[in-house]
Amino acid sequence: MYFEAPSAEAPPLEQLYAWRPWPKWVTAPLNDGVEVFALPKRLTRALGEASSAELEELAGRWITRLRSEDGDDMTDDDLLAVLQGVARLAASAASTGGGLYSWSF
Repeated sequence: MYFEAPSAEAPPLEQLYAWRPWPKWVTAPLNDGVEVFALPKRLTRALGEASSAELEELAGRWITRLRSEDGDDMTDDDLLAVLQGVARLAASAASTGGGLYSWSF
């Protein structure tokens, strides 16, 4: 979605709900708060094929949205570096027929 229709604002909920496929549960949330999602192949390919400029633009929008939500509590991580690492994993996953998974704590 981010690469097809980039915007400075988060898309309206109707647009988010219409975008398919969504990540799928690999495991239901556990008592300790851990949850695992499998990302759609379409998203994995888009991240793996994204140019440096597209990743920088996406990271910029990500940072802007995090700051608007979290203010000074935003992470100190280098979000562009995180996104570039995820894109490398996505490229590897797409080229080997694998997938990307997201663990949340």
